[in-house]
Amino acid sequence: MSDSPGTPTTGPGGAAPDDGSARDFGSEPAGRELLPTATPARTRAAVRELVRPRRGLTVAAFAAMIMATGVGLLVQPLLGRIVDIVADHRPPGDITLPVVLLVLVALAQGATTALGLTLVSRLGETVLARLRERFVEKALRLPLEQVEKAGAGDLTARITRDVSVVGEAVRDALPELARSLLAIALTLAAMAALDWRFFLAALIAVPVQASTARWYVRNAVPLYARQRIATGSQQQQLLDTVAGAGTVRAFRLEEEHTERVTRRSSAAVELTLRGVRLVLDFYNRLHIAEYAGLAAVLVTGFLLVRGGSVSIGTATAAALYFHNLFSPVNAALVLLDDAQSATAALARLVGVADQPSPEPDGRAHESRPRTAAEAEAKAGGTVTVTGVHHAYEPGRPVLHDVDLTLRAGERVALVGPSGAGKTTLAKLIAGVHRPTAGSVRVTTDGTGESGDGVPVALVTQETHVFAGPLADDLRLARADATGDELRAALTSVAALDWVEALPEGLATVVGEGGHRLTSAQVQQLALARLVLADPPVAVLDEATAEAGSTGARLLEQAADRAVNGRTALVVAHRLTQAATADRIVVMDGGRIVESGTHDELCATAGVYASLWEAWSGTRPTADQTPTHHRPDTTTPKDH
Repeated sequence: MSDSPGTPTTGPGGAAPDDGSARDFGSEPAGRELLPTATPARTRAAVRELVRPRRGLTVAAFAAMIMATGVGLLVQPLLGRIVDIVADHRPPGDITLPVVLLVLVALAQGATTALGLTLVSRLGETVLARLRERFVEKALRLPLEQVEKAGAGDLTARITRDVSVVGEAVRDALPELARSLLAIALTLAAMAALDWRFFLAALIAVPVQASTARWYVRNAVPLYARQRIATGSQQQQLLDTVAGAGTVRAFRLEEEHTERVTRRSSAAVELTLRGVRLVLDFYNRLHIAEYAGLAAVLVTGFLLVRGGSVSIGTATAAALYFHNLFSPVNAALVLLDDAQSATAALARLVGVADQPSPEPDGRAHESRPRTAAEAEAKAGGTVTVTGVHHAYEPGRPVLHDVDLTLRAGERVALVGPSGAGKTTLAKLIAGVHRPTAGSVRVTTDGTGESGDGVPVALVTQETHVFAGPLADDLRLARADATGDELRAALTSVAALDWVEALPEGLATVVGEGGHRLTSAQVQQLALARLVLADPPVAVLDEATAEAGSTGARLLEQAADRAVNGRTALVVAHRLTQAATADRIVVMDGGRIVESGTHDELCATAGVYASLWEAWSGTRPTADQTPTHHRPDTTTPKDH
């Protein structure tokens, strides 16, 4: 969670909120700014960039496909030869050679086709794998505010449905399209070799096919683009509804949210049905082209045979050539359906993959060589926040001219009322967001053990446990950590006892479908990751809030040990955390209003003194009400 304001009700153009009406099918809900989509020219350029390192494989694949198609074109002349032998009443033995050649052609075509398809598939899968890697690499580095504006559904739709569509096209459509285009080109050349008039007759179908293709592309491109948007919008609504299921039930909003899901789903279904109708019209137009072309070839063959220009076998071969064009031509044109869908999906993937890479941690970062004296002791880094302003939306600032310095090894507690800007400032220092104005500079002194790792690590109360062995979950922070190092990190946050009590210890599967961990245990894992990552600067954004009062003291002690020796900024959920900090910074209204030690601030009649008085006055003692009744309303999480 952050201090970001609520989602606006209109977009940049002032569009009305989504009401699910038919005229808005496929339009993006107001207030969302979708992730970028690449232009057609950039999409083609990206494909060339991906294919260029594999030119050898590309040439070999298409050479094999050309050979397979060329060998297959020998079938029609051989069949025409058999027709001429029968028409001339020659001995039956004369048919033997053409039949043997037909068998050899079939074997050769089968072998070369299998080789060509294998090479084309390998090329496609290799290119797709590289595209996936680029997409995931850039998606993980997208600024959080950009993802929030687009909505999780947009990114989810791209990484699931769009990748799936492109993958299916690479596995199925690309090899078939390559075969079909080669078959069309070589078959027309073969018809021209028989007699140029057969070639001209076959071209009668081309205008109808070309106009059909143009008509289809003109209508399909925008339709599939809107379909992608509608699918992303549908997924976003499903995510919102499922994630907030508890709140939805609590406020009896089931019918309203069901209606929203229904509207978004209906929009997606309506666009799908439009696509089906478009494809049906597409096929009807193709049938007209087939009839006109075949009739022209048959009439030309009749006239040429009657005039003695060609034999019956040659005319038969020409008719068979054109008839065999039905499949590749229809396949190529039908594959426009898959091609347009895959192109729309590919453009969305390239749009994200082309995003510029931000600085590794989103802030200016300096380092200097460590001295011999510094090498003896571990110290954190220095964080300098200068003139920082930040707004999630123009004209709605969250932070105003914030100046703050965290000295090396200093532990600073950040407190203030809800909406003061604490979480936003913490995320700016951690590099999750970039300031609208001003700068955040992290200077490491070179004495830490984090090597080339991230200089600032952020731990929040929203920690994810990945599915798999618990040891693998911990090694996300340091992949080469040994078992002893994992246990040492767990010991430092008082988690080793319960981890060893698990059915398989560190090998126990946790996360989705695995052993269920408590909120306090999840936070201890997050703190253990922090110890393993060993950054010079740590930011704890209410990292102990999820435990509740029963486990609060244990988590606070674990957090203290995890940040020991580091520069630390702690967004304090409980004022007991602030009281033990080296310095307390108080925020209100997006500004720093007070700064000092606990005793110094309590001695003044300021904001912190009021907060502490309210806290200590209602805080139960050991012989009073249970600790879980203690109110935590002084510094709730920023929303």
